[in-house]
Parts: sequence; C-alpha cells; structure tokens
Amino acid sequence: MANIVFQGPAALTLDGKGRIAMPSRHREVLSAMNVNQLTITKHPEGSLLVFPRPAWETFRDRVAALPMEAAGWKRVFLGNAMDVEIDGSSRVLIAPELRAAAGLTRDVMLLGMGSHFELWDAARYAEHEAKVMQSPMPESLKSFSF
Repeated sequence: MANIVFQGPAALTLDGKGRIAMPSRHREVLSAMNVNQLTITKHPEGSLLVFPRPAWETFRDRVAALPMEAAGWKRVFLGNAMDVEIDGSSRVLIAPELRAAAGLTRDVMLLGMGSHFELWDAARYAEHEAKVMQSPMPESLKSFSF
C-alpha cells in the first residue's frame, strides 16, 4: 500500500444521477489493490476527499485519535464520510449532500493526491489554483529544489 500513488488531474462530468466515471488509470491501480469501495468526505478547502478503503481506515483512525479540541473537525471528516462502491460500469455515486457541500454540479476535477483523491468543482478548482499560484511560496517550499 505504501507504494501506491495516485497522481494527475482528470476532467470529468457528473452524470444526471451524480456519478463520475473513475478514469482507467486509477481503476487499474484500485483493481490491483483489490479495492472497489471508496469513502468520500468533506475537505476543509471546499472540495471532497476520496479515499480507497484501506487509506480511509488509516486516515479515520488518525482523526478519531485527535484530542477533544478537534471535535469539530472530527465531525467534518467522520460525520460526513460516506462509503460507496465502484459499480460495474466504473462509476462512483457522489451523495447529494456531498455534491452540495463541494458545489459540484456538472464539470469536476479529480486530482490524484498520493494515497487519495480530491474531487473539485472545475471552476472552483481553477480559482483555487490561480489563488495559490499568486500567493507567496510557504517557507517549507522555499528551499525545495525542483
């Protein structure tokens, strides 16, 4: 599991029932992991986090162990988490509550983020990325070599 890495963007379209088709490159990795269940929850920046089940279990356990002062964030992550199956047509249903929370209507971006994915409304992501690119680079990246 440690060597499994999801990366790259995929421009996708939500169908009329609120489903996205998982890109084949990610399906192949998930299939190799023998995973067809994902867990989706809210991301603090207004998108959704999409975890393969094994990565979710690790994340969930870390969040559950947070101290009481983080109770509000526990609710955001754990209280909004929904398990979904990748169906026979490689589609993933995004629950209406989560679609509304992330402003997902039609055009979305699925970003591979290593052990998990982020799912963004396409326009919201473009705005977010533009803002990040215009902001000062954080100290932790200033000495990073490319």
